Amino acid sequence: MVNWTAVFVGFVVEVVLGSIGLAVPVLGQLAAAVVGGTVAGYVAGVGITSGAWHGLLAGALGGLIIALLIGIFGSALLGIGLGAKGAALGLGVTAFAVVAWFLLSLPSAVGGAVGGALA
Repeated sequence: MVNWTAVFVGFVVEVVLGSIGLAVPVLGQLAAAVVGGTVAGYVAGVGITSGAWHGLLAGALGGLIIALLIGIFGSALLGIGLGAKGAALGLGVTAFAVVAWFLLSLPSAVGGAVGGALA
């Protein structure tokens, strides 16, 4: 079962540290993802596998929300402009964006595994 409090706390840590980490573009964001995932895994506190899952969810939460909002509005706008083919294109791009965000959340999952092991 997902501990949504742990996911939300990890997400907030990632947003705060990610905002600070903008000063060092790649390393700051990577550090924010790992630390936020570690916090999510530690707060969940049920082991390595569950910690990794909670870290992944914490890392993917913001990106998933953004990808879905862009996909919904993009599909609607493409549907208005291009008809059914445009709406289908928008949904395909949305699916790709969601998969990409989960792949980019893997550092958070690694951090979550570490946090779950520490708990």
